[in-house]
Amino acid sequence: MAREGLPFILFPLGTGLAALVAGGYWLAAILLPVGLFSFWFFRDPIRYAPPIPNAVVSPADGTVIRVEEVDDDRFLFSRRKKISIFMSLVNVHVNRAPVEGTVESIQYFPGRFWAADLDKASKENEHNAVIVQAEGGHRVAFVQIAGLVARRIACWIRPGDPLTRGQRIGLIRFGSRLDVYLPVSAHVQVTIGRTVRAGESILGYLSEEDETKGGQGT
Repeated sequence: MAREGLPFILFPLGTGLAALVAGGYWLAAILLPVGLFSFWFFRDPIRYAPPIPNAVVSPADGTVIRVEEVDDDRFLFSRRKKISIFMSLVNVHVNRAPVEGTVESIQYFPGRFWAADLDKASKENEHNAVIVQAEGGHRVAFVQIAGLVARRIACWIRPGDPLTRGQRIGLIRFGSRLDVYLPVSAHVQVTIGRTVRAGESILGYLSEEDETKGGQGT
C-alpha cells in the first residue's frame, strides 16, 4: 500500500468504526466502504521490469489514449514521440520510471483539473515533469498529470537521483494521466486502446536497433 493513502484509509475506517460502536449505523455504512475503497485504491503491487537494455516500460497502469509525434516546446524542446496513458479509478495509481538513467530535472506546474483524457489536460492541468538522462545518451521526459478528481501529485525522486527501470517514483490521487516523450528515433510498439501495466508492459525501445536486440514487448 502507498503511504500517501494512509489518511484516506485510517480516517474513514476509524471514524466509521467509532460511529458503529456509538450506534451511528448510517454514518458507518458510508464511511466504512469509503475506507475499504481507499485501501484498495492505494494498493501497490510488486512489479518486475523486463531486463532488456533501452526498453521503455509503461510508467502507469491504464489505457493508451495517444500515440503521436509532436513538437515539444515545454520540456525537451525538440521533435518527440509522445505516448499518453489514462488511469481510471480502478487502476493502480503508483507510477514507475519508464527508463533507466539519472534524473536531470523535475518541473512542477500548478494548474486546473480537467478530465485527464482531454487534449487540453496535457497543458492546462496540474502536472509534474521529470526529465531523465537515459541509457545511450537519450533524454526522456515523463509527465504526471492530475485529473478531474485528483488534487495532489506525489513525486518521490529528486534531481540527481539514479533511476532503475520500473522503480516506483510517485503517484497521483484518484484518476489521472501520464505522458511520455521519447526520441523520434524510438520504436513505439503500443497502439491506442492498448491496456498497459506500470513497470512491466513495454511501450517500445529507444531506437529500432534496441527493439531488434530486445525482442517483443509484453
